Amino acid sequence: MASPRLETYCCPNRDAATQLVMNFQPKVFCGVCIGSASISLLLTVLQLLPKKGQSPRKMPKASSSSTILLLISICDILGGLGMIFRSSVWLGFPGFIANISVVNGTDVWPSTFCVGSAMWIQLLYSAGFWWLFCYAVDSYLVVRRSAGLSTIVLYHMMTWGLAVMLCVEGIALLYYPSLSSCENGLEHAIPHYITTYAPLLLVLVANPILFRRTVSAVASLLKGRQGIYTENERRLGTEIQMRFFKIMLVFVICWSSNIINETLLFYLEMQPDINEMPLKNIRSAALITWIIMGVLNPMQGFLFTLAFYGWTGWRVDLKWRKREIPWESMSSSTVGENAYPSPVNYQSNIHDSKKISTTDSQQTDEAISMLSEGNTSSDERLTRSSPIYQGW
Repeated sequence: MASPRLETYCCPNRDAATQLVMNFQPKVFCGVCIGSASISLLLTVLQLLPKKGQSPRKMPKASSSSTILLLISICDILGGLGMIFRSSVWLGFPGFIANISVVNGTDVWPSTFCVGSAMWIQLLYSAGFWWLFCYAVDSYLVVRRSAGLSTIVLYHMMTWGLAVMLCVEGIALLYYPSLSSCENGLEHAIPHYITTYAPLLLVLVANPILFRRTVSAVASLLKGRQGIYTENERRLGTEIQMRFFKIMLVFVICWSSNIINETLLFYLEMQPDINEMPLKNIRSAALITWIIMGVLNPMQGFLFTLAFYGWTGWRVDLKWRKREIPWESMSSSTVGENAYPSPVNYQSNIHDSKKISTTDSQQTDEAISMLSEGNTSSDERLTRSSPIYQGW
């Protein structure tokens, strides 16, 4: 699981709350993390592999939304691999891990492994949070027709730059001036927790607002495409709204336990003695949410693929062949020689004025297709209702 407690455990003089959860059934906890991360990893890869009889899940080159979804999954996969490696070492080499508790030990490798593995997990999941925020921003920009090829470069700079900067800053403040003196006071720990949970809270607060504004903009686009708001348009708008809802639902399910757990542990840290009997229920709740975190945090990768694409099935197609995507036929003639052929025969005597009026509809179709990517029924319904499919 991904928690700033992983970094604070690397301090030999760690606080009592961290000691409580990290020493609670460590073998069971590591086994839970390995099992959950392994299942999520296998199912996520299965979801992303091409399937027989299905079109590959990718967007036109002018869209960055598909790339962002893939990067979110990659961050989850790499973060899950970090959990598996870290928990495996903890289970396989208990004597090696025990040296972390030595205050003035001469062997630096246990502490190096502890810090390095914790930073790897924290960095990858933090980057995933930033990519999820970029997805909400990009979805809004797509319907506003402000996104393009250059935006993905800005997303990369923002995501990796902020993730690395916050992670390094939080670790540096936590371990300053050295591992042996970290966690001596809250002035070391609080900045670390802030830099860790800042992107998570940003997604919880900002993404619902951006998704709501995107859904409103989509409704306006669908109404203005043909001047009417038919049942197909209403259903397509509902499916896009449901997709955003499922993304946020997965995020809340996977990370709400972290917020609850940190709140309980911080409360325990403020007490003179966390082992007092009146605090028994709080200790129990903290330990329960700690185990829940080990289950839900790694499962985010697989659950996100369900929210993005739905269940794609078991029949994997490992043969590479180019297949036409239904909504790629909507690309306008301005795409140039890379455009895919249209599924209908164009009439050669189309008037220029009708072409101009159709361009906006094409751009609208492409914007909606980007948001409904991965939903086959939505793509087919959008293609059938588009003026290109109908042959004008």
